[in-house]
Amino acid sequence: MSVLLIIAGILLLLVGFGGALIPGIPGPPFSYIALLLLHFTSKHSFSDEFLFVMAIIMIAVVMLDYIVPVYGTKKFGGSKRGVWGSTIGLIVGLFIFPALGIIIGPFGLLGIILGPFLGAYIGEKTGGVDSDKALRAATGSFIGFLTGTFMKVTYAVVAGVYFFIELF
Repeated sequence: MSVLLIIAGILLLLVGFGGALIPGIPGPPFSYIALLLLHFTSKHSFSDEFLFVMAIIMIAVVMLDYIVPVYGTKKFGGSKRGVWGSTIGLIVGLFIFPALGIIIGPFGLLGIILGPFLGAYIGEKTGGVDSDKALRAATGSFIGFLTGTFMKVTYAVVAGVYFFIELF
């Protein structure tokens, strides 16, 4: 039974890391569940305090992932159109750039980087905003997106490190 929990945990870590990069997949919760699975094996366990702290951090990261891009866009003068454009741009960027053969790294890194920026810019421009303000809003949205992604990737890496330290 322990072997199955460990294998499932490793798979969830991979899904958690992918979810840190791909929108729509809740990466941090998957990474946390991987820790829980290892905890429930017969030979490996974490302290209750560790699991509690990791749960609180996971909840904070998930919440901040929604707040930070909006804050970044608004801080740089953007609107809801810029936020929606950034989200749509990310999703389109994930599929369009790889389909065109423009793949840099896993999942089309170029699309992940350019998609939110271009989406926010287009979103602001369709709202009648001048180019300079749309560019500022796009920059804010992009910085917010990168910050959220960085937080999720960091959580996934930390969870993975603790998982494998406890495993070995």
